[in-house]
Amino acid sequence: MAEDADLQFWYNMRTGAVEKGLLSPSVDRVGPFSTFEEATHALDKLRANSAKWAEDDAAEDR
Repeated sequence: MAEDADLQFWYNMRTGAVEKGLLSPSVDRVGPFSTFEEATHALDKLRANSAKWAEDDAAEDR
């Protein structure tokens, strides 16, 4: 990781909170994100990535 994990932001999937640094167990968090704002939109990014991967998989199956 280019930056120190304690200086980055993480989205806690269990609580829905944005955290700075490695505060919660790894199974509960996604990230890292460079900014608090990015981390607040973590679920949107995960949904977009999942949709893109599903499209890519469907295209490969054609």
